[in-house]
Amino acid sequence: MSGNFAADLETVFAAHGSRPALRMADGESWTYSDLAEQTARLATVLVGAGVAPGERVLAQVNKTPEAVALYLATLQVGGVYVPLNSAYTTTEVAYFLADAQPRVFVRDAASPALKGERAGLAELTLGRGDGSLVQAMDAAQPCFEVAERKGDDLAALVYTSGTTGRSKGAMLTHDNIRSNAEALRQCWGWRDDDVLLHALPLFHVHGLFIALHCALLGGTPTIFLPRFDVRTVKRHLPESTVMMGVPTFYTRLLQDADFNRDHCRGMRLFISGSAPLTESTFDAWQARTGHCILERYGMSETIINTSNPLHGERVAGSVGFALPGVAVRVAGEGGEPLPPGEVGGVEVRGENVFKGYWRQPEKTAQEFRSDGYFVTGDLGVMDAEGRLSIVGRARDLVISGGYNVYPKEVEALIDELDAVDESAVIGVPHSDFGEGVVAVVVPSGDPVSTEQVTAFLKDRLARFKQPKRVINVEALPRNSMGKVQKNRLRKQFAALFGRVPI
Repeated sequence: MSGNFAADLETVFAAHGSRPALRMADGESWTYSDLAEQTARLATVLVGAGVAPGERVLAQVNKTPEAVALYLATLQVGGVYVPLNSAYTTTEVAYFLADAQPRVFVRDAASPALKGERAGLAELTLGRGDGSLVQAMDAAQPCFEVAERKGDDLAALVYTSGTTGRSKGAMLTHDNIRSNAEALRQCWGWRDDDVLLHALPLFHVHGLFIALHCALLGGTPTIFLPRFDVRTVKRHLPESTVMMGVPTFYTRLLQDADFNRDHCRGMRLFISGSAPLTESTFDAWQARTGHCILERYGMSETIINTSNPLHGERVAGSVGFALPGVAVRVAGEGGEPLPPGEVGGVEVRGENVFKGYWRQPEKTAQEFRSDGYFVTGDLGVMDAEGRLSIVGRARDLVISGGYNVYPKEVEALIDELDAVDESAVIGVPHSDFGEGVVAVVVPSGDPVSTEQVTAFLKDRLARFKQPKRVINVEALPRNSMGKVQKNRLRKQFAALFGRVPI
């Protein structure tokens, strides 16, 4: 039996060939047979471009059905898929190219080409014009052969930054993504008549591995929207049974006065993740729709760790119980398990836990206990029933609109401004994004404006990482060791974006 996750999907696709797989907002639809054939054609193209088992395929592409086929084709030929946020600048992309050393880099036709040639790298565009990957796919003969891979061979490399600002590649294996997808389908009671409403990006673990895998493994239809838009989501909700989203999805729908229970008449499950869901949003959603949002907890390195129950009480502010096959504990500094009710570090062990950080064995060793538990960096508390609540982050991660923003990376660039002596980047409550990115700066002379910083970062940093506000202060608060006390800054500017109503 092949350890390649693509072999599992191939079996499902063959059994559900005539069934809709991806239904696009413009009315176009791909059946599972269509998806299998387009994947097989792209597999031929990738092999022709030099992709062999273990080679990386780095993709910075918009959300299209061809992008799904590209991911599946990479798995099929035994390659390692490396998704990048489509908002990354060319400067940011250059780092990932140097670190991942892919055989193929696929970008959208509208994205700027790379500057300078890179030995052994094939650069392709995913579009419909001359010389595009889609044109090559249309002309290629399909290859349905699935490369032999072991379960612990790499399937994907997902970049996630650390507090130092340097991005790390989390190595996810075929067993990691397979075991987690199967556990989620079991935990969330995936049904043969389910229809997934998919408005998440594909470069994120949430959209690619969590949402899409559930539907693909079940051979069920997905309403495949290019992005989240309240009007479009409202139109398609009555045709759907499951929606997965970040808290921003739910707050924006609640802000629409016309959104009501009738839009949710066919829904059986709303799932939220990638950022904390406030209790007020949880309560407001239940009052407006009659549905109780199911919150879960995961991260790039482990995909999903815990989930509130499908049947039984879903507690606001809790992320639920460990998934089947996953062990979760709250531990002290030395890794010793803490009793229920005590706050400590959240640690995870199971088939879902990644293999380590790409080409960083020292960093990998630092993040694992001797008994195999991965130290997540989150702080949590567990009740006597085993229900986990996340109470904070040991690191200074900011989650804005479901996307991770690592302050050190932003601070390093802001500090390059001659007008800035030093800076501290924090996240404070925001009604739309969950957390808004704020830069607290010590100016070298005249006050520094938000517009100045935005203009400086425009081509250097993805938009979601850029501060929404810049605050000028005479000095940053520090402890006796000289460390900036960001907890004080977060408290001081907690009301910067006004009261958070939901």
